[in-house]
Amino acid sequence: MALAALLAKRGVAPGRIVLVDAKTLEQASHDPRTLALSHGSRQILEQVGAWPLACTEIHQIHVSRRGQFGRSLIDRAEHHVPALGYVTRYGDIVTALGAVCQRAGIATLRPARVLGHTEHAEHVELRLTGDESDADAGGDAGRTLRAAIVVQAEGGLFDQQEGRSLRRDYGQTALIAEVRSSAPIPQRAYERFTEQGPLALLPQDDGYSLVWCARPDTARQLLALDEAAFLAALGRAFGGRLGSFTHATPRLGFPLGLNAGERASARTVAIGNAAQTLHPVAGQGLNLGLRDVSVLARLLAQGATPAMLGRFNGLRRQDRALTVRLTDGMARVFANDSPLQALLGLSLAAIDVVAPARGLLAELMLYGRR
Repeated sequence: MALAALLAKRGVAPGRIVLVDAKTLEQASHDPRTLALSHGSRQILEQVGAWPLACTEIHQIHVSRRGQFGRSLIDRAEHHVPALGYVTRYGDIVTALGAVCQRAGIATLRPARVLGHTEHAEHVELRLTGDESDADAGGDAGRTLRAAIVVQAEGGLFDQQEGRSLRRDYGQTALIAEVRSSAPIPQRAYERFTEQGPLALLPQDDGYSLVWCARPDTARQLLALDEAAFLAALGRAFGGRLGSFTHATPRLGFPLGLNAGERASARTVAIGNAAQTLHPVAGQGLNLGLRDVSVLARLLAQGATPAMLGRFNGLRRQDRALTVRLTDGMARVFANDSPLQALLGLSLAAIDVVAPARGLLAELMLYGRR
């Protein structure tokens, strides 16, 4: 939806764009998952008119290693931005982008699935199936579409994906919930590394969105606990910086892994989670995908041709590779209890006192390698 909206904004006729989605807009709009948008992602959404969103601003990011000396604190004031990031719900982003696409007159087929495609020299044929289509699509969802360029932007969950050239099972499960504490610190996000994986608390409304990465057996035990026992376990893992944890919503868990690699042909390309499924550490997945969108929209607005897709892959290679290395390294190096963890704690302390190092880390989190 972001790509379609940005293409229309750049002058591509809405009649040349069709969105195909397996979910209805209403289903997607009620998705409660929490996402962290970077400042750079806000700028992209502003371009298409999908901002402001219902969100909570992140003014500071506190990074630490459980049981080790050293931490780093990144503050918005040092980088002259209104916020380092924004915590919002997936459904709110979908609702805003859906309204933009509707106003632009972009055709949508929902719910519909792509059964397969055949690529020819001058076009791609998509075979679709579905139960219904939006009125603006002008036809049944069960049909064949012909397109100059096909962009896949839906990747699904790691354990359901076809393997790509760079694939790694982290042996971790992400446990997600919304929690509240007795002494919250407004607008401060936390990334706390434990021996089993990172534990993130993102400020949201009057509490926090929790992403707790742990080994699958530990995650199963945490999911089985009652609320009081779970809150006590969270307090032991995180510490007392926010007082005691007082409430948690029902928890969900999903497997974590890295699955990345260029998926492109002359007339097809993958972006976002369809191109690279990342570990959630540092919250880079959607932000990396929106940077894909920004570059691809600029190129396709000049021409929906194989040459533009070739340029896209070349332009995005560095940012994608750097973000993959960053998230993969953080997910693996910090998630153990070896004696080297003391050195990693010292490295966080060093980052905190060396302004250029802290600035580079913040720049990558704010904008990526653009």
